[in-house]
Amino acid sequence: MIVVTGGAGFIGSNIVAALNAAGHENILVVDDLSDGTKFVNIADLKISDYVDMNEFLSRIKAGANVGRVSAIFHQGACSDTTEWDGRLMLDNNYEYSKHLLHYSLARQIPFLYASSASVYGDGSVFNEDPVNERPLNLYAYSKTLFDRYVRRHLPDARSQVVGLRYFNVYGPREQHKGRMASVAWHFDRQLGETGIARLFEGCDGYGNGEQRRDFIYVADIAAVNLWLHDSPGVSGIFNLGTGKSQTFNDVARAVIDFHGRGKIEYIPFPANLQGRYQSFTEADMSALRAAGYDQPFRTVEQGVGEYLAQLHA
Repeated sequence: MIVVTGGAGFIGSNIVAALNAAGHENILVVDDLSDGTKFVNIADLKISDYVDMNEFLSRIKAGANVGRVSAIFHQGACSDTTEWDGRLMLDNNYEYSKHLLHYSLARQIPFLYASSASVYGDGSVFNEDPVNERPLNLYAYSKTLFDRYVRRHLPDARSQVVGLRYFNVYGPREQHKGRMASVAWHFDRQLGETGIARLFEGCDGYGNGEQRRDFIYVADIAAVNLWLHDSPGVSGIFNLGTGKSQTFNDVARAVIDFHGRGKIEYIPFPANLQGRYQSFTEADMSALRAAGYDQPFRTVEQGVGEYLAQLHA
């Protein structure tokens, strides 16, 4: 049995879909469906069971039998970058992850978990060296803290442990995220409602809409996770982006090109994001490439086109 925590969420459900496509159906989805709208993300997928995250954690902490687990994809987390409840954030993203890590290590179960490029904060160097970690918000700190914890245990691990620092992910099954959904999703909705895609004005020396991020399509995220599942000898903490930054203007233009209409409007940069905003990210993909992953990643133009074609099918 394969366990996918956060399996009803955005990236988790895409990993379940990719596992299904690869012939895996004995999948336990662990999640919190307090937001019941997330059920649509797994309604079309083949799974063997669903367990609430609190119940699953209780079983893990008690050392109870949860079945014969062959791998854990730990994608569940509080991903709200504006959340400042430290107890909530660290319970969900740090303590919960530690329990799953030790459960996996004790039983030599491959453990693949979601980290985040937010650990780099406003830095300009995006490789996995700890000296580049400078989190700007509580979410980023929770991910940094767990990565550091994992590093301390990696030398003694007798089974696979992989952390993936996701950059800006977009794609299907993200609609439940609301304001935390990708800019591609927001631009698509804005064009549908008003015919205008709204971008931030310039900041940090960048022109209007010219802030740059490493935008990665969720199908590429899932593909790397499945490759790692099939590569048990690979362990470590790796960046997962395309390795090439593109502008927010590029994303907006890709959405406009898909619809064949619309225009861009720039709005003032929010005061509450000043000093807490990544104006530039670009994954250094050297480590993952050196580990053996050799597949190409979609550009914004390719990924957004594929995404919107599915969204409007």
